[in-house]
Amino acid sequence: MGKYFGTDGFRGEANANLTAEHAFEVGRFLGWYFNEQKRKSGANERAKIVIGKDTRRSGYMFEYALSGGIVSSGADAYLLHVTTTPSVAFVVRSEGFDCGIMISASHNPFYDNGIKLFNGAGEKMDEDVIALVEAYLDGQSPKVPYATRENIGRTVDYVAGRNRYIGYLISLGIYSFKGWRVGLDCANGSAWNIAKAVFDALGATTFVTGAEPDGTNINAGVGSTHIENLRKLVVEKGLDVGFAYDGDADRCLCVDEKGNVVDGDGIIYLYARYMKERGKLFGDTVVTTVMSNFGLYKALDEIGVKYEKTQVGDKYVYERMNEGGFALGGEQSGHIIFSKYACTGDGVLTSLKVMQAVIDKKTTLSKLVEPMKVYPQVLKNVRVKDKAAALSNAAVQAAVQAAERALGDGGRILVRESGTEPLVRVMVEAESKQTCEQHVERVVSAIKQSGYAE
Repeated sequence: MGKYFGTDGFRGEANANLTAEHAFEVGRFLGWYFNEQKRKSGANERAKIVIGKDTRRSGYMFEYALSGGIVSSGADAYLLHVTTTPSVAFVVRSEGFDCGIMISASHNPFYDNGIKLFNGAGEKMDEDVIALVEAYLDGQSPKVPYATRENIGRTVDYVAGRNRYIGYLISLGIYSFKGWRVGLDCANGSAWNIAKAVFDALGATTFVTGAEPDGTNINAGVGSTHIENLRKLVVEKGLDVGFAYDGDADRCLCVDEKGNVVDGDGIIYLYARYMKERGKLFGDTVVTTVMSNFGLYKALDEIGVKYEKTQVGDKYVYERMNEGGFALGGEQSGHIIFSKYACTGDGVLTSLKVMQAVIDKKTTLSKLVEPMKVYPQVLKNVRVKDKAAALSNAAVQAAVQAAERALGDGGRILVRESGTEPLVRVMVEAESKQTCEQHVERVVSAIKQSGYAE
């Protein structure tokens, strides 16, 4: 990860550590850089960069700052306005854009925001380009020239691109949803004007919450980070199923007809099984991160599905899927990637694929995930002075190895550094919460006794 851009973009509190000046300079560099790529390829046309945003109040500021930087460098900025992160990726790859930008801080509170970059294939931006952007922000490369006269770029209202994305999603609904009562929690975010349109078009009777954005209520008590809101709606209204999205709708969590939560691991399990039964799961393999529940792996073993693990981040999941040609992967948090249809997590697409499995199997969501036993999990964060030194300490390693031996095939322990904070995360999964707590406490105690804890 770089100085500004982490695994999911340049994120920070608006006008604190992420400012309009940052956005202008990012836009200015990208406009110049992609114009230069056009020139080198011999193309006699301007670079085109498409921009989307979620419902945060600061989104307007960043949208205008980015587009101002882009056109000042001689490229054209196309504005999708309020839309989802996966829609930006879709428009970039399907309509010949050089670059895509999504303005969002995902599941963070409204006062945070972020800048996510996509390359011309609709994938997370290449690391070498990110490194160039960061060097430019730090003044390590010359200022790019301003375009003048007829070379100044233009901004284009491009809501049509978002509408085509909605049409694409509708086209993926191979079954009618008529007769199905579906709850949708749009997190007062990007999905608020997309999810209902898609489900209504497919015939569902929809019950929507979290669809009244005011610029400051995104993720506030609603959405995938506050799924109790949707659970209550499903139970009170007697719905068949519910789907909760995060602020930029690249995540989806489900609620079954009984009001139980089905997270990303449950979605991967049910859809891996569904694809395998139809001979559609390439290599009989899925891609997960190291944070997926131990119960997922046990359940996949039982149905003969193999799995690969990456570090946390849907970016890494997609990279491994792309390398191996795998069709399904994702995170426990609800970032699910269906590589035949998208190259990033897409919450609304995920909900459509879950509906497909439920309808095709003529069953309920609870029945589809019933074979997967979710193991109790205990996670503790320890603030440390030196993450690498704490993890390499002999006493800490001995405590981790002792836990591994004791757990055997009945659980697992994961000790890792936080990618964004001075923390060591200690996580144990086992058949009982008491066992989890015992092993976590032993490792935490070893870290504290090593002298590295703050």
